[in-house]
Amino acid sequence: MANIRKGDIVQVISGPSQARGGDRGKQGRVIGIDSAKNRVIVEGVNYVTKHVKVGQTQRGTKTGGIETMEAPIHVSNVALVDPDTKQPARVGFREETDDRGKTVRVRYFKPSRRAEGKKKATKATTKKSVEKSTEEDSE
Repeated sequence: MANIRKGDIVQVISGPSQARGGDRGKQGRVIGIDSAKNRVIVEGVNYVTKHVKVGQTQRGTKTGGIETMEAPIHVSNVALVDPDTKQPARVGFREETDDRGKTVRVRYFKPSRRAEGKKKATKATTKKSVEKSTEEDSE
């Protein structure tokens, strides 16, 4: 079962920043998935220009020119956006029983440190620094 599906809102988490003409930080809806190559097409992200040649089709002539379209981006470069916090989050799966008693796998967003209010360990709160500060206080 895939973490990202068609219709999900994702955010680009790697690549050049928007200030340098890149797409990092942009959010968009997934409009296509290539599971064989692990790539997704995100609406409004990774635009490329394609030069299209004038061609003959059964319905008539196909107009040529320069088209702008979205190109695929690797799945590892995007993160699913939590609809509550509007921030990229990690996804997990858990098994739940539905109303018919059948067990189904459900996606859920794993809580982040920011959501829980936890802070990363700083120098003042590490074990060694606490031991040193207690030794200095006792002397």
